[in-house]
Amino acid sequence: MSAVVQQAAIAQSTGSWPGGDGGGGNWPRYPRLFEATPNSGPTTGGSTVQLTGTGLQGASLVTFGGTPATIVAVDPYGNWITVLAPPHAAGAVQIVATTPRGTSNPVYYTYVPPAGPTVTSLVPNSGPSTGGTAFAITGTGLTGATVTFNGVPATGVSVNPAGTLLTGTTPPGPVGNVPVVVTTPSGSTLVPGGFTYTAPPPVAVSISPSSGSAAGGTAFVISGSGLNGASVTFNGVPATGVSSNPAGTSLVGFTPPGAVGNVPVVVTTTGGSTTVPGGYTYTPPPPPVATSISPTSGTTAGGTAFVISGSNLNGASVTFNGVPATGVLSNPAGTSLVGFTPPGALGNVPVVVTTTGGSTVVPGGYTYV
Repeated sequence: MSAVVQQAAIAQSTGSWPGGDGGGGNWPRYPRLFEATPNSGPTTGGSTVQLTGTGLQGASLVTFGGTPATIVAVDPYGNWITVLAPPHAAGAVQIVATTPRGTSNPVYYTYVPPAGPTVTSLVPNSGPSTGGTAFAITGTGLTGATVTFNGVPATGVSVNPAGTLLTGTTPPGPVGNVPVVVTTPSGSTLVPGGFTYTAPPPVAVSISPSSGSAAGGTAFVISGSGLNGASVTFNGVPATGVSSNPAGTSLVGFTPPGAVGNVPVVVTTTGGSTTVPGGYTYTPPPPPVATSISPTSGTTAGGTAFVISGSNLNGASVTFNGVPATGVLSNPAGTSLVGFTPPGALGNVPVVVTTTGGSTVVPGGYTYV
């Protein structure tokens, strides 16, 4: 401490200030600063600083590097001033106090940039790819932070006054794990583990048509959202030919066979499962219609190839006078049956076509010769 400062710390009689500052009146005539405690703080300001000195009574202004500080209290005896440091760029600055008697000598204060952000946790660490998940990040130095998920800013971000808790809402993102970055004026940091976007659960609004043949094969459309990559079951039996549009708002496919009555329809994706409202009603299949057989006659030894024309012939069986034909097949449209006649007695015999929808007799029958 200089000789002048040492002398100022000792009580003296009026007008005895060393160096000629006397001249009557209350000692000392001009304000003097000794030190600032603490002598450093964050660039954000707000730190409480105690300035000690003499002749500080009536102080009306204290500046840090030319920026006014907030005066909290002044010692009526002039020995100290308590202030709140204002924000300032990093580095050392002069502190000067002004009283009715003049401006003091400077003391120094160092502004230190705040430490970069640190993150200890992100809760939750997963959510749907549609976004909208509320999250909380804990750590330190989070004041003034922004947050990105895979480079896309989160919304509604706010930080508590201590800078230890940040909250917000996730933006939409691709399915899978993505980086989460917290950025403040002091730097950036990656959130450990990132955030995992999951496929949204499927939503099924309707199925059209809502009913069809118990034989299956009815084309259907399911409308909703999040239907990408879905599978569909009718009463637990998988539908066939299922595919979705790129937007995931529609599914198409073909019903499997099922028992007559209403059954549940379930749509399943990687995001979960949902039941289609109202389900699906299986109706009895239409009865077969047979209009002709060709040829109309053949050898009693059997083995004659035949074709039966009509409709609703899918999955049919055929008998000649009650004896099953062999190799019977139908085309996908159900308009033709082919097969081979069984052996039979001479004469005309009835030919019966049977499906799950019922039975019908082929007009004219078949004649064994």
